[in-house]
Amino acid sequence: MHFAPDTEESLALVVVLCNTDPGASRSGADELATVEQLADLLAGYPFTGRIDHDEVELQDIRRTRDLLRRVWTLGRDDAVVAVNGMLRDAKALPYLTRHDGLDWHMHATAPEAPLAERFRVEAALALMDVIRMNETGRLRVCAADDCNGLLLDLSRNALKRFCGVRCGNRMNMIAFRERQAGGR
Repeated sequence: MHFAPDTEESLALVVVLCNTDPGASRSGADELATVEQLADLLAGYPFTGRIDHDEVELQDIRRTRDLLRRVWTLGRDDAVVAVNGMLRDAKALPYLTRHDGLDWHMHATAPEAPLAERFRVEAALALMDVIRMNETGRLRVCAADDCNGLLLDLSRNALKRFCGVRCGNRMNMIAFRERQAGGR
């Protein structure tokens, strides 16, 4: 499955952001508890525009994380309502831009808009593509028993079940042990 490069990047960033949630993080703790953790998360992505590096921004990003986690699991029609709401709330006006070595891609908020608003709109634009292509089934929650991490399945056969190798290996080991115990 291939989406536009900026769509895939935005969806991947949604997964990274949402998997800082305590129920999805590797540590089991909230990995977005401090302004410094937010700065570390953003350092890995070419996110341009206003970044305040303060507690207000952190709390707004955490609310955005919760919103995006909910939208990720909605059915297609319900996702449309949520995505339209995010775009409407931001008074989004899509435009094409090139910056930081990236080719033409779409933004819909001014660089001066608050970081969380830009995050929501970027995610909404990406989710629009997913919805239009009727590929919401590629937005999943990890199938591991004790993980609620999000995953984006871009594989050809759309059979990805786990948010990462760690969860996949753990569940495969549990299944192996159950088969071994059943054979006795």
